[in-house]
Amino acid sequence: MASAPQTGTPVPDFTLPGGVLTGDRFERRDYTLSARRGRPLVLAFYPGDDTSVCTKQLCSYSSGLERFQDQEAEVWGISPQDVDSHERFARKHDLRMPLLADTDREVARAFGIAAPGIGVRRAVFLLGPDGTLHWKHVALLGATFQSLDTLTRRLADLPTA
Repeated sequence: MASAPQTGTPVPDFTLPGGVLTGDRFERRDYTLSARRGRPLVLAFYPGDDTSVCTKQLCSYSSGLERFQDQEAEVWGISPQDVDSHERFARKHDLRMPLLADTDREVARAFGIAAPGIGVRRAVFLLGPDGTLHWKHVALLGATFQSLDTLTRRLADLPTA
């Protein structure tokens, strides 16, 4: 098993299928981490679509997307459910960020957050424009999540490209 990325080190590259709700369309494609370099990125790992805390978390991030965009950052939500589940979740709650499907939990394992029973620990990783990890939070219980204010404050501390 790969070791979890440490602050100040490059994050391992990955490609996952996913999609984003744009207008009335859910646009499906593959998302590759290395193709996203040059701007900050928030990776928000969550245990499950349409569950209580996950819904609150992603609705919070989606409704605050302009605050992330003001810092030239993008947010990717990542969970073990498939892209069909992500589409239903995005449509039901009008989520406007990409939702990626880590169905085999390979990326979760690479980030050190795969967990028996729940599948994935709730975690947030902030990546700088160069692809290095600048901050992370891994929840022990997963009943709470990092707020929009906390994440945008941490993003403001990132070095620019």
